[in-house]
Amino acid sequence: MPGSKGTKAQEPSETQRRWLARGLAQPGGKLPLFDEEGRRIAAQTVRSCLEAGWAEPWFTNPLKPDWLVCRLTDAGRAIAARAAAELEGA
Repeated sequence: MPGSKGTKAQEPSETQRRWLARGLAQPGGKLPLFDEEGRRIAAQTVRSCLEAGWAEPWFTNPLKPDWLVCRLTDAGRAIAARAAAELEGA
């Protein structure tokens, strides 16, 4: 729907789906701070997933307070499960 940026009805990008899918295998649905090559996950990816309701802040890292540690929401878990199924079928 035009003008509905930040709604839960939007579809995630490929980058967002990959990031969310990685939370499925982590305790509590923790989302990684770094990608598979050791690069930090882009702040825009994190922010857009938070705004869409697919991720939520979990706790503050006392050693790196500027790093936002997030976990999957129920909506994010559903999207991540779909993304993981698509990756397995590819």
